Amino acid sequence: MLIAAILILAVGTYTMRLGGVLLRDRLELSSQVQRLLPMAAAALLAALATTAALMEGAGFAGIARPAGVAVGALLAWRRAPFVVVVLAAAATAALLRLAGID
Repeated sequence: MLIAAILILAVGTYTMRLGGVLLRDRLELSSQVQRLLPMAAAALLAALATTAALMEGAGFAGIARPAGVAVGALLAWRRAPFVVVVLAAAATAALLRLAGID
């Protein structure tokens, strides 16, 4: 079942990418739409990241995960090395969970 889902998603992704290449010359977008598309992609990515950071299933993920994400975001903003960002975020969440702050 898992392999079938992966294959379906792969075919769908490939089809969307191929559609973009094939329709590039046929579809004329206004300059305003062309300007808004990159911002829409950034907004969707931000919404996905926020949802993943704050939610677990249908409920709130607790304090540990958002705190780890906040530490990681702060270190990334301060241009810390990627490994340091990931380890500090994971350590923050793990230590808060170990302390019973879920």
